[in-house]
Amino acid sequence: MNDLKNKVAVVTGGGGGIGRAVAVRLAKEKAVVALLGGNDGQKLKTTAEMVEEAGAKCIVVGGDLTAEGFLRAGVEKIVAEAGGVDILVNNAGMAYNAKFEETGEEVFERIMRINVKVPYFLTQAALPYLRRSKSASVINISSVVGHAGYPLQSAYAASKHAVLGFTKSLAAEVYGEGIRVHAISPGGVYTDMVKVARPDLSPEGMILPEEIAEIVLFFLANRGNAVVDEILVHRVNKTPFLI
Repeated sequence: MNDLKNKVAVVTGGGGGIGRAVAVRLAKEKAVVALLGGNDGQKLKTTAEMVEEAGAKCIVVGGDLTAEGFLRAGVEKIVAEAGGVDILVNNAGMAYNAKFEETGEEVFERIMRINVKVPYFLTQAALPYLRRSKSASVINISSVVGHAGYPLQSAYAASKHAVLGFTKSLAAEVYGEGIRVHAISPGGVYTDMVKVARPDLSPEGMILPEEIAEIVLFFLANRGNAVVDEILVHRVNKTPFLI
């Protein structure tokens, strides 16, 4: 088992949902948790308090992930305080539910900026420091819609297909350097984002953010000869092997 104590983990979307659950779970393993991005200071403060209550150090670099220069400056700030980056969890995302012909260019571009451009260029900014780590990992939170096209989610599905493509290419590119790049593709996680995007879904049987956090830990803690590239997760009330 890979010891995460004092490893520096950068997590986006840490103000709630999966990001908060991941931050707290890694804190329990005594990793140094860095929350990058987010404009709701109170939510970030709450997560930071939960991380510290779990006995870990928390670094908060709030702000707009899509703002010019923010990603690279944020990574530099984290490195200056923590000394490096060992783990990157690209979790921040935006969902959108609308008919294809009602999805405008502005919202399409925003989805692509948040869901694709941010993880792509954040990973690029962190890569020099990941290369210095003895157990570097990048975990991209994708979605089942990255494998299948759901109605009313054409833009979101396009963004998550892009995330999976980026994950696969980068994984092959840096694997020889000892950097592991994984994807988690869940369907129906009970978060505020899903409540807004899919109000038709009942909370009963939904995946909990804490369950996704356990999968993140699985990737990070298990660095043996058996390598799992992606984990596809469905809700308990969905038919197995059918996306």
